[in-house]
Amino acid sequence: MQNKSKVFIGIDPGLKGAVGIIDEHGILIEVVDTPVLSVGKKNDYQVIEMVKIFEPYKDKISKAVLEKVHSMPKQGVVSSFNFGKGFGIWQGILSALKIPYDLVTPQRWKGQMMDGMGKEKDASRLRAQQLFPEAELNKKKHVDRAEALLMAEFLRRKG
Repeated sequence: MQNKSKVFIGIDPGLKGAVGIIDEHGILIEVVDTPVLSVGKKNDYQVIEMVKIFEPYKDKISKAVLEKVHSMPKQGVVSSFNFGKGFGIWQGILSALKIPYDLVTPQRWKGQMMDGMGKEKDASRLRAQQLFPEAELNKKKHVDRAEALLMAEFLRRKG
């Protein structure tokens, strides 16, 4: 029997979200921004492109983790709807592709991955840079990439 390496996937489900993919040894394989199409001032998820992210790994995926999100106070209706829409699309993709997944709150994965570092967005980038120095995380807008990678590492460590 051939030994297939396993991959772990972390998904930050927002329109500006990302997917982090690491191997069973915690080595970065890929980090991808959520595929979005911008038409004028409107952005929407490119579902077919989202599905394609998983194709190269379909026989190696051990598990995925999807950030369990909810609307926030003072968040606009459109923003809340789009956030929930992305969460639902990712759940649908994972289910359709038969990829096992966990839903994990930010408090849970950050509590483990960022112990003693604070919970600010830049702390996520700093921690992800420490663990994945080859990842492109040097801009503030890369926080979602960092968080997707940290969720994947959280899942890998969890076993």
